[in-house]
This record gives sequence, C-alpha cells and structure tokens, in this order.
Amino acid sequence: MTTEQTMALDVKHLSKSFGDGPNRVTVLDGVNLGLEHGAFDAVMGPSGSGKSTLLHLLAGLITADSGDIRIGGVSISSMNDNDVTCFRRRRIGLIFQDFNLIPSLTAEENITLPLLLDRKTPDAGAVGTLLEKLGLTSRRTHVPLKLSGGERQRVAIARALVTHPDIVLADEPTGNLDSPAGRAFCELLRRMNEEDGCTILMVSHDPVVAATAKRVHLLKDGQFAGCFDTNHDAALVSARYLETMRK
Repeated sequence: MTTEQTMALDVKHLSKSFGDGPNRVTVLDGVNLGLEHGAFDAVMGPSGSGKSTLLHLLAGLITADSGDIRIGGVSISSMNDNDVTCFRRRRIGLIFQDFNLIPSLTAEENITLPLLLDRKTPDAGAVGTLLEKLGLTSRRTHVPLKLSGGERQRVAIARALVTHPDIVLADEPTGNLDSPAGRAFCELLRRMNEEDGCTILMVSHDPVVAATAKRVHLLKDGQFAGCFDTNHDAALVSARYLETMRK
C-alpha cells in the first residue's frame, strides 16, 4: 500500500468557503485527493465549481477553512506565510494562464528567478539543458514582449521545473494560447511527465487539454463526483464529463 510519505500530494477533508452570514458560499466541501509521484492528473468542473480555488489552496496562495494538504509528505496547512512562501518556491512548480513572467527580465532570468530568490546559484549546465529541451535556447536573452504566447508558456514551464519540485500545478494553462500553441503545450507537458517523471496536476475546462493527463477528477458542487482514466481520448473525457454533470 502506498503510504502518505511516498505521495506527491495527499489532501484530506479540504473545505473552503467565501463570504459571511447569508452570503457565505461553500466552494469546497471535504475534498480528498491523492497523487503518487509521477502522476499526471487533471481536474474538470463547471465554472464556479472550485477548480482554481483548489489549486490555489494546494499552492498555499490561500488558506483552507479546514483539512490537511501534504506535499511530498510535508503538511503545509499549519505553516505561516513566510514558511509556505519558501516551501512553494522550493517544492511547488506553478504554471498559470497569464504566464506571470517579469516583463523586465529575460527568458533565462525569469526561469532562474526561483533559485535566485532562494539565494542559490543556478547550475548553468542544468539551465542550458532545460532551455534546449523546451526549445528556448535561441530565445534565452529575449524579454517576454519579444516572445510568442507559446514561448512565454514554455518559459513558465521551465521556471516551474527549475527547482525539481515535488509537484507542478497548472491552472488553465492553455487559456491564452491559440489552438496550435495549446496543442504543443499539452504535448510538452505530457513529454515532461513521461520522460522526466514530473508529477502534474492540471485544471482545465477543455476535454482536449484534460485528455493529455492520464486521469481526470470531476468536481461538482464542492466535491469530487468521479475519477477515470482518460486513455488520452478527448471524446471519452467529454462524454464522461457531460454524463456526470447532468446527474
């Protein structure tokens, strides 16, 4: 049996509400989720179902009302702001829809920023290998405005991977990309998972994007309503999603 210490992500009874009194809205209600190292899972659900809230909780960007979040066997639920910030920088990779790159920094500087903030000297060889793997070697000195949307998202991937995190969290990562760039991004994530063993949890409303993952969790009314293997089949993902949401 897989133990808690060997899990990349272990979430127990996670709840989160917003607002007060009659305006209080429960977004997540006792959610449980576990990912082994090397997993590539996606979360789908209708707008307002709590997908992004879940990812923000897992990243320690907001605080849960109750429950426990363990990443690589370490609980972040009781950490103070400074500790969770350091933990996130060192052990969680984040990829967001709007890229979140620093406009004044080059691609390489954006990639190595988590290391520099941690007062670590980037390994030039490792960074060079990462740039080459992501097809960014010739763009390493370009600032974000000089990069295409797909290139900016690849920089975000590299930044997420540079610290060798326990888990990569991706929130609607293809939302600002056109279809070809979105497909290329999905293929790149899939390759990183298969070749390098990166553990990935991705939120998406798009069945084509979600089908890149190995497994999909369906979020409905603040709880997970189902989980299934995708077989990398977008039609299957779409059918299962619609079936569950109609119940």
